Amino acid sequence: MKTLLICAAFVAGIQAVDAFAQLPPGDGPATVSTTVNEPTPLKFDEALLARLSVPAGFKASVWARDAGNVRWMQVAPNGDVYVSRREQGDVMLLRGTDAQGRVAERRIVAQNLKWVHGLALRGGQLYMATDKKVLAAAVLPDGALGEPRVLIDDLPDAGQHPNRTLAFGPDGLLYITVGSTCNDCRESNPEAATIVQAQPDGRARSVFARGLRNTIGFGWHPATGVMYGMDHGADYHGDDWPPEELNALMQGKHYGWPFCYERRVVDSRQFNDPPHSTKRDFCPTTEPSVLTYTAHAAPIGMVFYTGAQFPAEFRNDAFVAMRGSWNRGQPSGYKVVRVRFDAAGRPVAFEDFISGWLMAGPADTHARPGPAAGEAERRQAQRPSQFGRLAGLAVAADGSLLVAEDQNGVIYRIQYQGR
Repeated sequence: MKTLLICAAFVAGIQAVDAFAQLPPGDGPATVSTTVNEPTPLKFDEALLARLSVPAGFKASVWARDAGNVRWMQVAPNGDVYVSRREQGDVMLLRGTDAQGRVAERRIVAQNLKWVHGLALRGGQLYMATDKKVLAAAVLPDGALGEPRVLIDDLPDAGQHPNRTLAFGPDGLLYITVGSTCNDCRESNPEAATIVQAQPDGRARSVFARGLRNTIGFGWHPATGVMYGMDHGADYHGDDWPPEELNALMQGKHYGWPFCYERRVVDSRQFNDPPHSTKRDFCPTTEPSVLTYTAHAAPIGMVFYTGAQFPAEFRNDAFVAMRGSWNRGQPSGYKVVRVRFDAAGRPVAFEDFISGWLMAGPADTHARPGPAAGEAERRQAQRPSQFGRLAGLAVAADGSLLVAEDQNGVIYRIQYQGR
């Protein structure tokens, strides 16, 4: 019988886990060291804004505060911003900017939508995705929404990954992400761990791409039309494996999960084989990633920059919100990264765009414990802390970049002000 033994030791608030797995014959046993190290969450304070690092000429400011569990954002042609609030189960409309640079008006326009997450606009309607449903509501002249109607009500059970996103492709079809129910199991539902495709009314649904553990952020390159998405690697497989993946998403392709990652590298820590095959035979038939990023950084929002406010070299590049790790010895993520594309529209590299939400210790360095402090206080002071778990991204009507942070309910605004 295949077995998995997990032993845990808690040291200074950090949990170290070693998993010993009996793998199929020929693969041999694998030892996996995983560190559960979740940085201490801090409440947002205006003084923390100065800790954010942005490229020269850019400025980070707060556009909205105390906005609740803000997850996804969709910008309307008139500049209105619709925001899904997963824990509140509603959609909020944000409109205008006041003299202080903050949002001028906010109001709830849809309620009673448990696990609402993805948003998309098309043809005067706002499309909304929950864990099981896709709904649409007419956008009224004042920005309010009509009564939502259900287009799809039988998406696969959510399990570990209930955050569905959706977008309309250049072909006019609706694309919906369906994350896996588990960390690294063999799914029984053929729509789990996929992106599905449907007509705008929800009919004629089919699987577009498979083997995607949890692709939340995705979009189409504005020049080439190629569809890209950021996929989450599995947890509990080690600090540095598997990496987060940027994939070029194509119809009918399988992207490896849960059997292989990166450039078709077989995951020796996966206990199961594909149906009617083996990992070593199956993985060469899968689609490799085009770029990889540090493991466990947890990519969420992804948006291509199509505005005119940033310098020209940013146009058609992508931004990705890395929510941040909880199971890596040295935390990863807690930043917004830029995906550089070359002149031919091919992705070539990741680079930091906004960082600073993750800190080595407490926000107030003057509050570090002195010699008389207890051991527990000293251990706590050594732990990393963070004041932002990032979620959605959007390009505002004026070309600035909006960054939603759902831990403290802050929406940041990134503007270019020149060198």
